[in-house]
Amino acid sequence: MGRSFAFGLTLLTGAAASAATPPDFVHDVAPILYRSCAPCHHMGEAAPFPLLSYADAKKRAPQIAAVTRNRYMPPWLPEPGRGDFEGERRLTDQEIHAIGEWAAAGAPEGSSDQSPEPPRFAGEWQLGAPDLVVEAASSFHVPAAGPDVHWNFVLRPDTKTPRFVRALEIRPGDRKLVHHANLLVDRTASTHLRENAPGQGFPGMDLAVMRSPFDPPGHFMFWKPGSAPHQEPPGFVWRLNPADELVLNVHLHPSGKPEEIRPAIGLYFTDQPPAKFPLLVQLENNQALDIPAGARNFVVSDAFSLPLDADALAIYPHAHDLGKLLEAYATLPDGSRKWLIRIPEWNRAWEAVYYYREPVFLPQGTLITMRYHYDNSPANVRNPNQPPRRVRAGNQAGDEMAELWLELLPRGRGDRRRELEEAVIRHRLDRNPKDFTANLNLGAVLLSRLNAADAVGVLKNAVAADPARAEARNMLGLALQFVGRTAEAGAAFESALRLRPDYTAARFNLANAQIKSGRLDQAIENLRKVVAANPEDPLPKKRLEEALASRR
Repeated sequence: MGRSFAFGLTLLTGAAASAATPPDFVHDVAPILYRSCAPCHHMGEAAPFPLLSYADAKKRAPQIAAVTRNRYMPPWLPEPGRGDFEGERRLTDQEIHAIGEWAAAGAPEGSSDQSPEPPRFAGEWQLGAPDLVVEAASSFHVPAAGPDVHWNFVLRPDTKTPRFVRALEIRPGDRKLVHHANLLVDRTASTHLRENAPGQGFPGMDLAVMRSPFDPPGHFMFWKPGSAPHQEPPGFVWRLNPADELVLNVHLHPSGKPEEIRPAIGLYFTDQPPAKFPLLVQLENNQALDIPAGARNFVVSDAFSLPLDADALAIYPHAHDLGKLLEAYATLPDGSRKWLIRIPEWNRAWEAVYYYREPVFLPQGTLITMRYHYDNSPANVRNPNQPPRRVRAGNQAGDEMAELWLELLPRGRGDRRRELEEAVIRHRLDRNPKDFTANLNLGAVLLSRLNAADAVGVLKNAVAADPARAEARNMLGLALQFVGRTAEAGAAFESALRLRPDYTAARFNLANAQIKSGRLDQAIENLRKVVAANPEDPLPKKRLEEALASRR
């Protein structure tokens, strides 16, 4: 009884099954915990206790069984079969069953002399000693209580020559305080102007760093607890210029007592310049987020048509606490669907960048779609408002967002980011014609193609969208100068300098406009200021010499 002779298998039932040897720690549980749990559960990481020994696991066996059974731990949001990602920590049904059986049997150890070696975690830099360490100029004081805090640290690498970065490691400080951190590159070296005092940083969640459309962001520089530093594959390095500022945007949780945090980053260089040029492409529909109180399934979407063949390398979905079901998929030109990611139970606490094991090919004409579902009902256990209230788009934790970022590598020879970037810009303007950044970047693209007449109108839209941004006024002046409207160009440069007196590019452009309009003395005065601010730049020196010679 209980034996299947046809298949040669013994099927244990009833009393025989209960007599079977239960799973033990050494052979069955330790390999699971060391692979999927220990990266967060060790000293120095965000998890509240270590899981690096039998003693660690035994005293928490029922808890481990419970949180793995309901798949709360280890945290892994993507649904299986809807994207194949590196570093997947999802447990199989068999692994979850083994942990449950082990806990129910009293958490037996097994043969301790056969116990596997626990993983070792570097106490300092995980990738070894960095080529350059850049630390925040001062600590930030995290309050004991209150809402989450978003703080921006401005870091200055101060390299003497351009360097190529092959890897980056972010050390945000006390990991128990940090939900996540994003690093951005500011090539205008102007973000420090937002600081109330030098080196102190500044608050804010939605950090907009000005970027040129000819040097758009192409890499995710993201940290979350338990994440390993990402090393770029050969050819995918990024450039760091001597004057660049790095801005670390950190999301902090008050711990119940006053704390201090002082982040640092480690940079790893290579002599090999970039040969592959990916682009971060954003889909979003924050404008549609106006979620009524009690709405159980509020849906927003966005879709973008690829203008060229590309490979998807990584994906980063983002929503706040009302997010429920997050989907992103590609509809190929033949009508078939290819899943990019599907998260059936969104949890903002575990948001992450997901890298595909293999690049996902998306041919020209593919329609990339994001579709997010929000639950603003009392049934949503993560709803911060009980009773629910109306929620709109915004940057605060109690607001909502609907964003999806993809790292795409255009296929073909050379750097094809500009072609893809222009399509992304026009897509953003189709949805929101008053988007400041999109108008500014499209104006720059049109200027680069010597289409100054069309650039004037687009850049006027940028100025109207954000009158306080000096960059838009400076670029508008260039477009006006190209079409021969010199007096208007000079007025645009002057308005840029009123907003930002240290803006040497606008001052240099103003001097050129003054030379063309015959105001030589004023031009010379401005050129002298530009030369004083940039003594190593030969162009302002040459222009000053020419202006002085013309006055003689």
